[in-house]
Amino acid sequence: MLPEGVQRVAAVLQAKGHPHLPLMLDDAARTAQQAADALGIALGQIAKSIIFRRKPDDAAVLVITSGDQRVDEKKVEALVCPDGKRLGRADAAFVKIRTGFSIGGVSPLAHASASVTLIDRQLFRFEEIWAAAGHPHGVFKLSPQQLQALTGAPVADVAVDPVQEQAALQNAINLVAARVHKIKNETTNLPSPCISVCRMSEVSGCCEGCFRTREEIAGWSQATDAGKRAVWNLIEQRMVALQP
Repeated sequence: MLPEGVQRVAAVLQAKGHPHLPLMLDDAARTAQQAADALGIALGQIAKSIIFRRKPDDAAVLVITSGDQRVDEKKVEALVCPDGKRLGRADAAFVKIRTGFSIGGVSPLAHASASVTLIDRQLFRFEEIWAAAGHPHGVFKLSPQQLQALTGAPVADVAVDPVQEQAALQNAINLVAARVHKIKNETTNLPSPCISVCRMSEVSGCCEGCFRTREEIAGWSQATDAGKRAVWNLIEQRMVALQP
């Protein structure tokens, strides 16, 4: 039997006459890339759902974007936050309560309560896309045009500009590289690499500001001088790999 969330999505799709019902992928397909590989499609054809929390009215904001794109929070904020309201990150509990789905399985439809929704225009590069169907391993096929018809959501430019993204990456590399040079010969009291850009890359799994993993960030304060030096060495290697 299909999970409850997938059944709910299937019921809505049937009611709306959609020709493709949900299917379940193998448990190994945990990421967008793994799902794309399992389906034999490009990463960009995965329609991923990103949930934000609008403050202070606490509304859920759903952005449906292409799997190979990253959402520009400032663009979304400008579109959905009138009167000075701001967006915040939505935690797992908020997502579950507002949508009825767990993170990783948020469908673009059949939510527990209405969400403010935007569709990234980058999805319209493809004739066929696949969206989450209420479970981390549940998906269903549709076209971008069908996605718009099913949700009634407007299409907008909400993806990060690749030129700006590259410039931000280079700026982070320059700032951290300057610190690397400054502490090259130090062995004690090594400073944190943090440059106050705290955002994890979906591709590398490292922070886009300091190039550390979540585990390295969490363990920094308790690390020995030798441990911190080892992390700094890894950061240097990662920055070299990121250079064009």
